[in-house]
Amino acid sequence: MGETHTVRIYNRQTDTLHSIEVPSDRYILQWAEEQGIRLPFSCRNGACTTCAVRVKSGEIDQPEAMGLSPGLRKQGYALLCVSYAKSDLTVETQDEDEVYELQFGRYFGKGRVRAGLPLDED
Repeated sequence: MGETHTVRIYNRQTDTLHSIEVPSDRYILQWAEEQGIRLPFSCRNGACTTCAVRVKSGEIDQPEAMGLSPGLRKQGYALLCVSYAKSDLTVETQDEDEVYELQFGRYFGKGRVRAGLPLDED
C-alpha cells in the first residue's frame, strides 16, 4: 500500500461525519465500505450521480467520472465510486436529484413531447 490521505466525509443524509485514512490508489467509496462506512451509491461505474460529493478542501482525481460534466467537476463535484484522494480531503455528500438536475436538467423535463406529432397538432 502506497501513500494514504485523511478523508473526512460528511454524510448529509444521515448527519454523520466519518474520517478515514484512504490509500491514494484505492477508490474512496470502496475503501470507506471496507471500513464499515455506509454511503450513498448506485452504479459504481461513475455513470450516475448517487455517490456525488462536493469537495470542500483538498485534491481529488476522478478520471473515470463520466457522470459529471467538466463544468461540474470545476465547481468541485466528484463521484466517490471512481475518485482517488490526492491529498487530505474534506467532502460532503449531495442530494442526488440536485446533482442530476445540474448535470442533465437542461436536456430532460423541458415540456411535453409526443411521438411523431408536432406539439400544436392534437
